[in-house]
Amino acid sequence: MSRFTISLDNQLSVQFDELIQSRGYTNRSEAVRDMIRKQLETEHLKSESNGDCVASLCYIYNHHENDLANRITSVHHSHHNLTLSCMHVHMDHFNCFEVVILRGTVHNVTNFADQVIATRGVRHGKLFMVPVENKHEQHLHEQTSHIHSNPLI
Repeated sequence: MSRFTISLDNQLSVQFDELIQSRGYTNRSEAVRDMIRKQLETEHLKSESNGDCVASLCYIYNHHENDLANRITSVHHSHHNLTLSCMHVHMDHFNCFEVVILRGTVHNVTNFADQVIATRGVRHGKLFMVPVENKHEQHLHEQTSHIHSNPLI
């Protein structure tokens, strides 16, 4: 493990300690590691549109909006290869909340999310992506061999 030292002025140090305590960190090192990981992931996603990612897309929509559910479903079907799972929750009489778990290239996942969020009537859409590196492994299942693509986080 590599070590480095950082100097902070007193005010920044106090603010940082308050932040990490409010988030449940027990030490500064783990908080700094998480901050670095988050920034590296952000930079990786910006530069690697053909790289792979896993993602969650969350959005709320009014299911009474004219033909909205069908329009959203149409976007889902045109990107069916990205969706791993989808959860639909009825929030109240009007609003539905959906969470979609996705896996694919950053470009394709972003394109899908943009299409869903831009659909008239969808509110509060948010995409969260984590870059992954797919590792292709071959192994045996009951006398048959095949290759799986497994994401490495």
